[in-house]
Amino acid sequence: MSDEEIEIEIGADGKVVVRTIGIKGPRCVDVAEAIAQVVGREESRQLTDEYHEAGVQAMARVEQRVRRFGLD
Repeated sequence: MSDEEIEIEIGADGKVVVRTIGIKGPRCVDVAEAIAQVVGREESRQLTDEYHEAGVQAMARVEQRVRRFGLD
């Protein structure tokens, strides 16, 4: 698994720039939006090449089998 980072730069004028590094796929937007809610309003957004890369997706399949012993 690659390292994931969030870089936050606060300028002298109070302008905040947030960069997600190593967070692939649309999940990087989710992270940026969560930070934007904490910081305040969002003025602009630039999607990086990592946005278009496939992120890690976890899938789980649960299968349940029921056996009845001596209940028939």
